[in-house]
Amino acid sequence: MGRGRAKAKQTKVARELKYSSPSTDLETLQRELAGSTGTSSRDDHGEPDDIADDDRWVSSDR
Repeated sequence: MGRGRAKAKQTKVARELKYSSPSTDLETLQRELAGSTGTSSRDDHGEPDDIADDDRWVSSDR
């Protein structure tokens, strides 16, 4: 017992989330989806930085 109040609060929060319409900044969303954040984690050759960094750990006598 004692779960009625908690369940009622969860129901209230769920209903607010379902039916509320928060304002969306469409310009920011478009920039984020386009990937034009200004910073990139890729090197000059188009490889992610972590792949390029692994090369220095590979020994040349393989």
